[in-house]
Amino acid sequence: MPKLDGTHIVGRLRGRLEELREGKEVAARDLRALLTAKQVAEMDEAWLQQQALRKKKRARTKEEEVELGWKTKREIQIEAYERAYDEARDNEVKAWEKRVRDVQVRQARIYMDSYSKARKEGREDYVAENLANNDLTRAGLQRVDGKKVWHQDPRDKEIWEMEQQIQQRARSEMTPEELEQIEIWEEHEKALAKNRKKQGL
Repeated sequence: MPKLDGTHIVGRLRGRLEELREGKEVAARDLRALLTAKQVAEMDEAWLQQQALRKKKRARTKEEEVELGWKTKREIQIEAYERAYDEARDNEVKAWEKRVRDVQVRQARIYMDSYSKARKEGREDYVAENLANNDLTRAGLQRVDGKKVWHQDPRDKEIWEMEQQIQQRARSEMTPEELEQIEIWEEHEKALAKNRKKQGL
């Protein structure tokens, strides 16, 4: 399973927070998994304070509990998750920037390692560039030469076939006027593509 980073944590925290608010049972291990050590310590400390408060001041009714500041364990967990969620949201942009930077560093390292190795083996410059770009493709990264290489695994093929079936079914249910509009649009797209090709774009 891939390691969670700041780009994943916001969605996970939101989902767990919704579970807590809905009153669903969440294992203690799962509760702590998404929080930092500091956030877990703060949540535990808040619960210890609540236990101490309950020992000092007794309440007979719900109103008295509210007046005395009593909170349930669930309320403390929700507050901890709300703080963690807000903090994660504040750091989300930085997390995405770090992820992009990490990918760029990895891309540069793979390219340069492969290129240098090929040149040391006495290969021509253009061959070394192609080998380095091929290694980027194998690593699932964008090629430096800008060429697009499409991978097609069995799942991609299934999805593509399903899309085709859905489009065919939708097309078979169209009125003649709608079909005519689609055909006009397709002709327009073909003409634009032809013009782009002529202009070398």
